[in-house]
Amino acid sequence: MDNRVITIARSYGSGGRKMGKLLAEELGYAYYDREILKIASDASGISEELFKQADEKAALPLFRIARQVYTGEVIPPDSDDFISNENLFRYQAKIIRELATTQNCVIVGRCANYILRGRDNVINVYVSAPVVDCVRRVMETDGLDLEEAEKKIRKTDKRRADYFKYFTGRQWQDAGLYDLCLNTGHMSEEKCVSLVKAYMKARFEE
Repeated sequence: MDNRVITIARSYGSGGRKMGKLLAEELGYAYYDREILKIASDASGISEELFKQADEKAALPLFRIARQVYTGEVIPPDSDDFISNENLFRYQAKIIRELATTQNCVIVGRCANYILRGRDNVINVYVSAPVVDCVRRVMETDGLDLEEAEKKIRKTDKRRADYFKYFTGRQWQDAGLYDLCLNTGHMSEEKCVSLVKAYMKARFEE
């Protein structure tokens, strides 16, 4: 494949989404985050609102992983499980795989690093920051006080970790799942973008 894909997993308040947008702009790549929900809705005929309600949320039995980790199939419309959380995930995964095959893009969240595992044209990035930095960002961006920001960060990161565990059987923060782990507490989003670009050059250019 000649196209390149960067997936970004991010702790809440780390600036990972902002970094992803900056990276896509500098590279001239397409950027996908919540846009995937709309595309999956159009492809499946399932209400976009259902995709939004299940987006990176694991309102699921966490004592086990999904009945079948995604392997490329979606559940047909005549099944009772057509609008299940598992099928909503599978449709998003299907879209992510199609995007990664056809275009240069940056994809944020939604287990994209796991869905695209083993592909030579994919770089997987995890963005985090110390709690104090995440709290500061969330207070500024979401207009919350200290206690509210801390609570939202804990809740959001737990939800993302549970979602990832359910659908992949792996730990969301496992460094082994990523090519680069970046800490925005020590570097600006712009410097992180420069590092990703340098890694891309070292990896893909002779």
